Amino acid sequence: MTVLPQPLERLYEDRSLPKSALPAELARLHDGDLGFPSSCVYANFVTTLDGVVAIPTMPRSNEFVAGDNDADRFLMGVLRAFADVVLIGSGVLRASPRGTWQPERIFPPAASLYAELRARLGISPAPEVALLTGHGSIDPGHPLLEWGAMVLTSDAGADRLAGRLPAASTIVRLGQSAWIEPALVVGALHDRGHRRILSEAGPHTFGELLEARLVDELFLTASPLLVGAGEPGSRLRLVEGADLVPEGTQLRLVSLRRHGSHLFHRYAIVRAG
Repeated sequence: MTVLPQPLERLYEDRSLPKSALPAELARLHDGDLGFPSSCVYANFVTTLDGVVAIPTMPRSNEFVAGDNDADRFLMGVLRAFADVVLIGSGVLRASPRGTWQPERIFPPAASLYAELRARLGISPAPEVALLTGHGSIDPGHPLLEWGAMVLTSDAGADRLAGRLPAASTIVRLGQSAWIEPALVVGALHDRGHRRILSEAGPHTFGELLEARLVDELFLTASPLLVGAGEPGSRLRLVEGADLVPEGTQLRLVSLRRHGSHLFHRYAIVRAG
């Protein structure tokens, strides 16, 4: 079976990007190598052309926004395969009732290639998943928690979940406030030994990470879709709940690939000063 009928097409790439010598078939499908610094926080989103990343009232809206696109799923699997840990939030957990956030689950045809990549990188067979939930308002029966997750929560959230989670999952207390500072989140992941952090959390967490200047790179898939505005709150944009004005957050395009009418951008976050 062909993993991907047509490889991605490289349109632009900054020559200074780090390389990691992808397995040959992954490099062919990706149309070139891919690499990361030894320590970084990188986020991944797919967005419509009018900037929507999620529709809370629509089940599995992420698939709708992505256009049910195999190339997007393939690349998401590659990004997970590089990660020491995948960070998600409680909203993302609710929106994916069967998710475990493993590379092979998002795109099974490339499972052996993702495993080969992790072996080459000398990292664990699977990335850990960190679940951020300030209030502890999660379903203890979710398959991710049975599989095993690091649950980052407040003291009250930890008390709420005490004795309710499967043995495979671990609760990490991050203080009294239900709003957990992004630096505490990243610090807890570093304490666990995780250096390459992939954020697949939603646009509110992404905004908080940006405000705290903790994001190094953004992978953004542009899906050839327009969905309009709808009622207030019915669409979530790439950044929610964060005011980045007046300075704004500058990004620098470092890679651009195409698959059909989907465009795959890689941006570096520009640090002021």
